[in-house]
Amino acid sequence: MTLYLSRFFYTVFGGDMTVYIDGLLFLNFYLDVVLLLTVVVVLKRNVKICRVILGAFIGSLTILVLFLKISSVELFFIKVYLSFIMCLVCFGYKNLKTFLTEVLMLYIVSILLGGFLYFLNITFSYKNNGILFFNDGLSVNVLFLIIVSPIILYLYIKQVKMFKEKIAFTFKTNIYIGKQILNLTGYLDSGNVLSYQNKPVILTNIDNTFRNKKIYIPYIAIGGSGLLECIKVRKVEVIGLGVFENIYLGFNKDFKLAGAEVLLNGMMKGE
Repeated sequence: MTLYLSRFFYTVFGGDMTVYIDGLLFLNFYLDVVLLLTVVVVLKRNVKICRVILGAFIGSLTILVLFLKISSVELFFIKVYLSFIMCLVCFGYKNLKTFLTEVLMLYIVSILLGGFLYFLNITFSYKNNGILFFNDGLSVNVLFLIIVSPIILYLYIKQVKMFKEKIAFTFKTNIYIGKQILNLTGYLDSGNVLSYQNKPVILTNIDNTFRNKKIYIPYIAIGGSGLLECIKVRKVEVIGLGVFENIYLGFNKDFKLAGAEVLLNGMMKGE
């Protein structure tokens, strides 16, 4: 178990209640398996389950370090060393960059899980009277930890995948309109296949303040249909995709572009 989550166990279970080492080791082992599987999924590593289990077993031994009479500095370095061994056993060693990435991701998910569980413990274990907080005798239940921990990390994996997908389809986009250049953030939408005269139409929700000749292109979308106000631009430079000439730029204030400023056309992907 990495540093932050180990400290959470010490805070929650190391107070006034009896601590059973075998139960603590099992819980630590279980959460280490969940953490390592999260790293495997996020980084898309091809790792056998037996290596995950062995790595989690080594990681679970870090909880015993908390009971040693050593200084905080020694405790820190011992746990860092064991976490490195844990990743080495689970993922092996390919090169330094890959190995450090795996260690860093393990710490990220450990801090995420430990911080969230600590937050839950504080939320349900303490009451406040104004700015004064006191313990009401409750603590996070072990069964609750076993159930909620995979859910937390599943939601994290889901968000990471959504973020990666969004980043993968987001491009710096330069639109050349006459002598003007618009530097915008573009999002490649495979569902946008609107075209006019066999040329792709890209969409934006910025104001049309340009003097170019306006044309109106009919469109049909999930939200309805209508005429789209467009202008023809000289070229569109999409960093990472290429340069596209004689593209039509459509304007509509109602477009939702998921944080981007221009919705690129799915037809531009193959060029």
